Amino acid sequence: MTIAGLLLHGMKEVEVWLQTFAPGSHTPIHRHSCEEVFVVLKGSGTLYLASNSHSKYPGNPQEFPIFSNSTFHVPVNDAHQIWNTNKEEDLQFLVIVSRPPVKVFIYDDWHMPHTAAKLKFPYYWDEECYLMPPTKDKL
Repeated sequence: MTIAGLLLHGMKEVEVWLQTFAPGSHTPIHRHSCEEVFVVLKGSGTLYLASNSHSKYPGNPQEFPIFSNSTFHVPVNDAHQIWNTNKEEDLQFLVIVSRPPVKVFIYDDWHMPHTAAKLKFPYYWDEECYLMPPTKDKL
C-alpha cells in the first residue's frame, strides 16, 4: 500500500522512520497504541508478533520471515519484536507510524503481564546504538 493509500484508509497523522539493524540486533519486545506499516528495503530477519487477544500477557508469538521488498503491518497494541537474523547484512526498512508521538510499553519476556510492561516515553530507538561499535554505512 502506498503512503497516500494509508492516509486515505485512516492513518491521518503519520511519522516515517528509516531504521537500520546490524546483524544480530533487535528491538525489545514492545507494544504501542499506534499501528505500523513496514517496507523492508534490504536484508532479512524475523518478525515476532503476538496478537492482542486481551489476555493478561502477550503469550507465545507467531514468527514471520521478513525479507527485502516485503511489507508487513503491526496492529495497534499487538506486542512484537523484530530481529535481524541475517549474519551478513544489515536489515533496513521504512516504518510508517500512525498517531505520533509513540508511547512504547517494553516487556522483559513474552509472558510478562501487560500491567507490568514499562512505559518508555519518549523512546529513542537509536539510544542503544550509540553503545555499539561504529560500522560503515553502505548507502
